Amino acid sequence: MSTSSLDFTTQLGTALFPNPILTASGCAANGKELSAFFPLGDIGAVVTKSVMNHPRSGRATPRMAETPSGMLNAIGLQGPGIDNFLREDLPWLVEHGARTIVSIAGESVEEFAALSRKVRNAPGVSALEVNISCPNVENRGLVFACDRTSAREVIEAVKRSVGNSLPIIAKLSPDVTDIVSIAEEVISAGADGLAMINTLLGMVINTETMRPHLANKTGGLSGPAIRPVAVRAIFQVHQAMPKVPIVGMGGVLTGNDAFELVLAGASAISIGTATFHDPSAPIRIKQELEELLNSRGFTRFSDAVGYAHRSQS
Repeated sequence: MSTSSLDFTTQLGTALFPNPILTASGCAANGKELSAFFPLGDIGAVVTKSVMNHPRSGRATPRMAETPSGMLNAIGLQGPGIDNFLREDLPWLVEHGARTIVSIAGESVEEFAALSRKVRNAPGVSALEVNISCPNVENRGLVFACDRTSAREVIEAVKRSVGNSLPIIAKLSPDVTDIVSIAEEVISAGADGLAMINTLLGMVINTETMRPHLANKTGGLSGPAIRPVAVRAIFQVHQAMPKVPIVGMGGVLTGNDAFELVLAGASAISIGTATFHDPSAPIRIKQELEELLNSRGFTRFSDAVGYAHRSQS
């Protein structure tokens, strides 16, 4: 147990967390797998796999491919559907002491609104992650987060459904030319914070078969290869909106990696791909980050957030 006097708490909207380490949506289902390696209540929160209105079987296989310093996946938002999630998964998380951020994904503005209405009064939910980085089938496969108007429409609909009952965290895609403008749009539409970055769109071709490796052809690139992109995006958005809390993610393997995102402007850190080879990574990274903050003389985690923006004079 740590004897540090560091105030490790962080806040996302109205939700207060004892430490800034979260899971990343989609990398550990809804937490049961990781519970075998550490108590879920020891991290800030579990961010659930993005859940949709109806059960989904996901994409055809193969769904994953290794890449240099990363991996490519095209799972296709496989999941049990919101009703089953609220009936089985959420109560399990509450029973095991986890603070929970529920991630929702929809194929239309109406689906996002319906999902948020179902989640808003569920017990044990700390915040709502709105995954607008998913395909918008109403608009020929575009992604909500890649279009300012579509992004705004989703967040406005969720805000109307949720009101002030839950903090709304909009999850952004890096596959845009100006992520700051998208961030500004969703915040003005009612989001309380941002989650960034989601995976980058990528592709692998098998040189033996001479065909795309993934059945879906393209997939999301994650892992250490994308960390510099995450640092840049977080830095730019924090510079433009320093008071907006950001859940930073993208290739965090160590406490030093997490510290880099914090210095750029992240108020919390989500751990994803790292858990595939080290299921205890969230706890290890939490300890490493705490040690780093202490060694740099910080007494409050919040003082380190965005520190790289400070003048050197």
